[in-house]
Amino acid sequence: MRGIALGGPVFLIVVGAILYFAVNYQVSGIEISTIGLILMVAGGIWLVISLLTGMMGRRTRTTEQRTDSYGNQTQVDRDSEIH
Repeated sequence: MRGIALGGPVFLIVVGAILYFAVNYQVSGIEISTIGLILMVAGGIWLVISLLTGMMGRRTRTTEQRTDSYGNQTQVDRDSEIH
């Protein structure tokens, strides 16, 4: 089973929160709080997408035709979920 990578989204949310709530530095032409808000929103969207795709497994369907020594044919269908 593979893990869900959450480091990137959490990093964006934390850096965005620091810029939005804790930084009072002024740069001409750039709103630091707006950049922080954008980073938090992007991190939140990335987090939701990571969680949704991590919870969904990949499903496969295999069909196999078998013939015994008497010439009788059978079909075997298998569904499996890969995590």
